[in-house]
Amino acid sequence: MKIQIDSGFHLTYCTNIHPGEEWKKVFLNLEQYIPILKAQLSPTKPFGVGLRLADVAARELLEADNLTQFQAWLTEQKLYVFTLNGFPYGGFHHQVVKDQVYAPDWSKQERLDYTMRLTKILAALLPEGMDGGISTLPLSYKPWWKEDKTMSETVLKDSSFNLTLLVEEMVRLQEETGKLLHIDLEPEPDGLIENADEVIDFFQNWLLPMGGAYLAERLGISPESAEAKILDHVRVCYDTCHFAVEYEEPASVFSRFQSAGIKIGKIQISAALKVIVPQDYEDRNQVFERLRPFAESTYLHQVIERRSDGGFYHYPDLETALPQLQKSPAQEWRTHFHVPIFIHDYQLLQSTQDDIITVLKLLQENPTCQHLEIETYTWDVLPAEMKMDLLASIQREYEWVLGTMSAGSINSKVSVL
Repeated sequence: MKIQIDSGFHLTYCTNIHPGEEWKKVFLNLEQYIPILKAQLSPTKPFGVGLRLADVAARELLEADNLTQFQAWLTEQKLYVFTLNGFPYGGFHHQVVKDQVYAPDWSKQERLDYTMRLTKILAALLPEGMDGGISTLPLSYKPWWKEDKTMSETVLKDSSFNLTLLVEEMVRLQEETGKLLHIDLEPEPDGLIENADEVIDFFQNWLLPMGGAYLAERLGISPESAEAKILDHVRVCYDTCHFAVEYEEPASVFSRFQSAGIKIGKIQISAALKVIVPQDYEDRNQVFERLRPFAESTYLHQVIERRSDGGFYHYPDLETALPQLQKSPAQEWRTHFHVPIFIHDYQLLQSTQDDIITVLKLLQENPTCQHLEIETYTWDVLPAEMKMDLLASIQREYEWVLGTMSAGSINSKVSVL
């Protein structure tokens, strides 16, 4: 398959799948995996890195001449960085993460400071002529504020202000360097903004009016121009797993965002678990046993069930949902568990792989986003029979995406990163 580097689409995988929060460990992982993948997938063309940096790694990368040395290594290896994952602030592997993945949230100074560091790093690494994105959490974790509407509104207000301060910095960097950077909010189940309705509401009722007024005064421009800058620099990270768990149709979400002037900065290619819930008691027992190994203790695996009346019910985690399976009126469960994207059927279970295929076809018709990132980060916590060699698994995911794109006649527009 011919892969062209001078076209609009870019495909990468997110290095959040590798454990390690300190820069030394991050770099060791890059050295171990990236050159081998490049040799297999793009031996003669530049190959990029979807870089995940915890706060401690970001701080260390900005110390001494670490960033300069990293730039030299990228150049030597014919690699480049165009996207960062700035969602998890701290530890993400080999420890209980659960709802702490949302801390500190966007109402906190620590989150802003961390993302400012990532912005500085990306501005230095980003190749000329390419925009760069930083994916981040959906502001906060909704259950923290569910019982306190006043506090929830305070978080929305403070998050809007902090994001506007980040936009101001990105505007300054664009004026100085010519590089366009954007922060990409990543909706997911139980996030403070978790679906298309809540994303649009946040932009229209919080971020744009508040941020527009602030930027207009700070930059001496009209409110309309200020809002346009916000829409350039604050975008959405569309995770195909997350929107599938919410039962949202990709075409509808794309259209609604476009109508609201909201850009998609990055598409994360990932698949969720789904199950058509049988009505027979014994069959449900079999589904229970099949799902039980996925109810692990590291990450949150939110469940949304679709009921026969068209309604939806949310469970905060698969661990809390499973005991309800026998008596639930559900027709279908979808679970926020990132499973390998190249597998559709899992013995009684399925994945939302079809949503990925739909999104890739939509991009063929309307290339609204050029940044594609494979994000299966759960290899360590998959049931034992699903675990495979990590390097081979990453390559297989690339090959599945590229094969799907080829089937849709867009392979010639894809750069492997």
